[in-house]
Amino acid sequence: MKKIYIPIIALAGICALYEQSKEKPNVYIMIFGIAIFMYGMMRLTAKVPSKNQDNSEEDVS
Repeated sequence: MKKIYIPIIALAGICALYEQSKEKPNVYIMIFGIAIFMYGMMRLTAKVPSKNQDNSEEDVS
């Protein structure tokens, strides 16, 4: 699943940046690109364990 999110995130980010560089950018396209970018980042980082997870397990023992 990670292989799907990385290109989607890249395309959404590039689309939002390209739209911002225009003389009259379309705000809705920028919002949509940023929303897709943030959703993809949320899904990718959900799989990364927290740094504090190991500390809390040691405290319980």
